[in-house]
Amino acid sequence: MVFLRGDVSGEPDQTINHKEPGSNVEVVDWDGPRDRGNPYNWSLRRKWTLTLLAVFATFITMVNGTIITVAHATINEEFGISDASFPNSYWPVTSWAMGGALSSFLILPLMEDFGVRRVFLGTYLIFICFVIPQALAQNFATLIVTRFFAGSCVAILSNTAATVIGNLWDTERNRNVPVSLYIVFYLAGASIGPVIGAPIYQFLGWRWISYLQLIWYGALFPVYAFLFKECRGVAILGQRAKKLRKEGRLAYTQHEIDSEGTPMVTMVARSASRPLLMFFTESVVFFSALWSAFTVGTLYLFTQSVEQVFTGLYGWTPAQAGYVQAAIVIGECVGWVGTLFSGSLYFNSASRNKEVPGTPIPEARLYLAIVGGVFGISGGMFTYAWTSYPDLPWIAPAIGLGMVGAGSVIVVTGLADYVVDAYSKYAGSAVGIIVTGENTLSGFLPMAAMSMYSTLGFNWASTLLAFIALALSLAPILLIVFGQKIRERSPFMKEAMLEKRRKSIDSV
Repeated sequence: MVFLRGDVSGEPDQTINHKEPGSNVEVVDWDGPRDRGNPYNWSLRRKWTLTLLAVFATFITMVNGTIITVAHATINEEFGISDASFPNSYWPVTSWAMGGALSSFLILPLMEDFGVRRVFLGTYLIFICFVIPQALAQNFATLIVTRFFAGSCVAILSNTAATVIGNLWDTERNRNVPVSLYIVFYLAGASIGPVIGAPIYQFLGWRWISYLQLIWYGALFPVYAFLFKECRGVAILGQRAKKLRKEGRLAYTQHEIDSEGTPMVTMVARSASRPLLMFFTESVVFFSALWSAFTVGTLYLFTQSVEQVFTGLYGWTPAQAGYVQAAIVIGECVGWVGTLFSGSLYFNSASRNKEVPGTPIPEARLYLAIVGGVFGISGGMFTYAWTSYPDLPWIAPAIGLGMVGAGSVIVVTGLADYVVDAYSKYAGSAVGIIVTGENTLSGFLPMAAMSMYSTLGFNWASTLLAFIALALSLAPILLIVFGQKIRERSPFMKEAMLEKRRKSIDSV
């Protein structure tokens, strides 16, 4: 996975000791709570236009990650690559995912300095430039390297799009639908790649997969250049300060004062260090990273196992097997409806919260995630495993794939929301390392598919994955039972809870 969902919390990720401005410096801030320039005060129409643009950008760019998987046999043949001893054909996706993992930590520093619009449009153009050599590659190494940088660009684009939600929607309740919509489009983009790639590969050849991407990415750029407006508060205030300085006034934003003299390298190091610290010291972050990474990695694994199962059982071509991935996308859409119900469970838990009265319980985000993990991912895997027989219709294992798709959306959304609620202003760091884990497992777990399904067989390979999913899905029960004690022992969550108490008292 390649987006920093933590920034959708609307909370600043860094705890900064603000520098005092000089006596003659004017600090530029909003003109009161109803300032029309503040994105939180924009009209619903304007907010939803920008939100849907961000969501769609995530969807179409995520397609680039998996669309090429249906053509691996032809690519192997053209470049003289063999999968006999190692699944080399998956390297184009692995390099793409790892590019995303390594670029994630650049995003927040970039947006703080340059804003959402410039980062998005600039990265979008660079991304298009790296799609070109994917179509023209004359050797396998070129394909792998260019896809690494394409994946890096998609990570920045997806993260930038994710921050749009936090910049526009100011409360948990208002963010509930936009966040869940964003996540389902992110996952669906990765899952639908083989579905889109299958007919292109079947009728036009593998290079046209990239040529057609160039056409639609290029056609959409003017749309985004015209409609994708700046919505990051820090950047908008920075524009105001710059305008005032042109008028001769010594005006700066608080961010400009705080970051004065701080090099980009230091900001990136700061952005990367806390996620790593939390991964090794916070049990909740470690477990959440493990569960979410396995869930997303499983979706990428299907780009390999579905072809093995359906070509092996039914004699289908790789292109025909690619169409089956549509079952996962349908399931993901069903799962999105479930996330809306999960939101109701979460907000209704406020009446039972004795720790911070009137505030929803963070662990309530996990109620439906457990159900999605047990009956969706694990149940779907068992269905996929034990309906994989040639004398059963192809729709039977496809139903299992749909169940996994539904469960994956519910689990990923529930986990993301839980971590954001539990860690509050540290959510960006917590979710950032979870995303890195998702990227890593998405890149490497599918490499085990060929050997695992060949050695264990279609039935037991999927059964093994089902048992792992079941264990991971039941473990969160401990978080629900001991959630308050865990939060009290965590310095990060403890501070977040104290802040929520202060806000709860202030609102009375």
